Formats: sequence, structure tokens, C-alpha cells
Amino acid sequence: MSKDKKSKSTGIGEDLEVAIGRTEAFIEKYQKQLIYGVVAIVVVVCGVLLFNRFYLAPQETEAQAQIAKGERYFAADSFKLAINGDGVDYIGFKRIIENYGMTKSVNVANAYAGICSYKLGNYQQAIDYLEKFKGHGSINVSPVLIGLIGDSYVELGKTDQALEYYKKAYDSDNKVFSPIFLKKAGLVYESKGDFAKAIEFYTQIKDKYFQSAEAQDIDKYIERAKLKK
Repeated sequence: MSKDKKSKSTGIGEDLEVAIGRTEAFIEKYQKQLIYGVVAIVVVVCGVLLFNRFYLAPQETEAQAQIAKGERYFAADSFKLAINGDGVDYIGFKRIIENYGMTKSVNVANAYAGICSYKLGNYQQAIDYLEKFKGHGSINVSPVLIGLIGDSYVELGKTDQALEYYKKAYDSDNKVFSPIFLKKAGLVYESKGDFAKAIEFYTQIKDKYFQSAEAQDIDKYIERAKLKK
């Protein structure tokens, strides 16, 4: 039996013809609306392309130029000028974030503003900026900035929150930075009187990151925690 005969005998062919007929009728009935819909899509797409080319691209260029000026102040440890601007031709990381919020460069500005805020003793502001930073999988930058949030919480006396961020930092399993934040977590546990936990963290450094700088004198910290325990 041919496919045509089989489909007609089962009613599939007839159903298909009816469905196609309904579709054609729908198109004929709503032809104008469909045209308007297509035109609207084209307008939106063109608008996005024009916006990106004539507004967002220049904004990105301006933001990058401002960040380059800020980096010079940052490199010179002029953190106040770096975040607030110099009142001449540099507006500061804070205003870069406010003025160029739609650009990719604002991510970098958040990182710099967070570090500057920490250096200036504005710890809650540092947390606010650093939490907005998106690391994009950077194995070096992300753990440092996450750990700096932990440092900020320590300065604010919020040790439980600090430990949460230290965990995120050392979980990156970075051979350079993980032992640093494991040690900081151990010190926080010592300050809380949880010496068993401190020993656990110090021992991780000794066993897993024995080639790190932190491992060189970690036995001293282990012994101290054991004595206090």
C-alpha cells in the first residue's frame, strides 16, 4: 500500500490537509498583523544594532580611557584620588560605575573601587563594590577579590560572614591563593576559640599545599592551636 493511500485510510492525510487549510486561512485573516509584527521585529533589531554602534561603543571607549587614568593613581597607592577622581580630567572609579553602568568596563571599575574602599577603611562599601564584580572564571583575580570580601567582614567584626567568603576563596583550589585563605580561616577560628577547627585548616595547608609560603611555618600555628585546645 502506498503512503498516500495509507495516510488517507487512517485519516492522517485528511487531517493534515485540514490543518494546512486552517493555517492558510489564519495567514489570510491576520496578514496585516503579521506584517506589522515582522516590521516591529526588524525595527527592534535595527535599534539594538544602532544603539550598540553609536551609543554603547563610544561609552565603552570613554570608560576604558577613564579606567586607564584611574589605574595610574591606583598603582601609585593614591586610593582616594583613584576612587573619587582628581577634579581635572579623571572622574574616579565611583563615577565611572555611575556613568558607564551599561558597559563591560564597569566590571573592572567595581573591582578597583572595592579595593580602594578597603584600603581607605570603608569596609562595607568595599563589600558592596566587590560583590558586583563578575570574575568570569578568572583563576587569579576571583579568589583574591572574594577573599578581600572576607577580610572586610573580619574588619567589621562579622566573622561568620568572613568564613563564608574565605571558603569560596580557598575552594578555588588555587595553589597560590588557597593556602592564604585557609590560613586566614584558621586564624578566624582561633579568634572564635574553635581550636580544633583551626588545626584542621592549618593541617590542610601542611598536607595539600606543602610547597606554599604559608606551609613553611604552619607547624608553629598547629602547635599553638593544640596548646590552646
